[in-house]
Amino acid sequence: MTLSFQEKLGQGGYGGVYKGKLLDGRLVAVKVLNTTKGNGEEFINEVASISRTSHVNIVTLLGFCLEGSKRALIYEFMPNGSLEKFIYNDNPLKTTPNLGWEKLLQIATEIARGLEYLHRGCSIRILHFDIKPHNILLDEDFWPKISDFGLSKLCMEEESIISTMAARGTIGYIAPEVFCRNFGGVSHKSDVYSYGMMILEMIELGRNLGLHGLVTTEEDEIARKMVIVGLWCIQTNPSDRPSMSKVIEMLQGSVELLQIPPKPFFSSPSSPEARSSKFESVVEEFITSGLVEETIIAEDEVVHGRPSPDEDWLVANTDVAMNSTGTAFALVVRDCRRKLVFKASKLTTKLTASLQS
Repeated sequence: MTLSFQEKLGQGGYGGVYKGKLLDGRLVAVKVLNTTKGNGEEFINEVASISRTSHVNIVTLLGFCLEGSKRALIYEFMPNGSLEKFIYNDNPLKTTPNLGWEKLLQIATEIARGLEYLHRGCSIRILHFDIKPHNILLDEDFWPKISDFGLSKLCMEEESIISTMAARGTIGYIAPEVFCRNFGGVSHKSDVYSYGMMILEMIELGRNLGLHGLVTTEEDEIARKMVIVGLWCIQTNPSDRPSMSKVIEMLQGSVELLQIPPKPFFSSPSSPEARSSKFESVVEEFITSGLVEETIIAEDEVVHGRPSPDEDWLVANTDVAMNSTGTAFALVVRDCRRKLVFKASKLTTKLTASLQS
């Protein structure tokens, strides 16, 4: 069925995904989980969650296999792969001629519909906990479907706050409250935060698509709308974030009717001198206090497959931003093409210049 696992579609911490074919000729994606992944919690989560779903924006589980320590999930095949590969593509116009601002808005809206279904449309509420471009799959028409329910959690709809024993998700998309309870309780609003971070990354893809021609008024309005929605979704306080139903309403409505959200953090002064001084003092404070788990200023370090910049570049191109309580901070890089990660013990934040646009 998998041609001896010759054609690999993707790889993750869970294992690998391979292209296969059923006896009736249908192409499928076979997700083979690592046998070293503990007691199989991710496998159980994925089967338990996705078997309860039936929605055009949720990838279809066709079957699964459990034989001893071997675990595999069989999904419908999505020929255009994940949204991630287009966001990080240096030349999206060449490889995706049909992917423009209108299509990006449609993708964002349909992902929101899928999340709304998980949060309110199932017999039981499903929190995904790992919404990101890598887990959004695209069919031949670039119709998006949410995938990978290995970190998901089932809860009764009346449960507004849930308990989690450990942080779930991917660095850069995890809501603050998942890491630190001082920000509020973990709920479906944690998925909203991850969605917002993903939308802001999609905006960068849209900008790349517009580099080779004039952006129309309609396309400019779409970009503004997606920025506003994304910023609302990543508000620090979970109660300030919209529901996915509200997100759909905002994406389908007029940009002129949308309120500008408050900044999700407080930025440092914008002058280079103040920025450099602020950066140095805050980083030194975190390093000396032992709160920093990992820094990104080492010249030989590689983050997300790209060499990280040297310290001088980082000082010159970075703003320091702290939240209202001073319990967490982010280093916001203005160069959108660099996707860097800075890890602190209380909060992990993706560095994205989109927030400064």
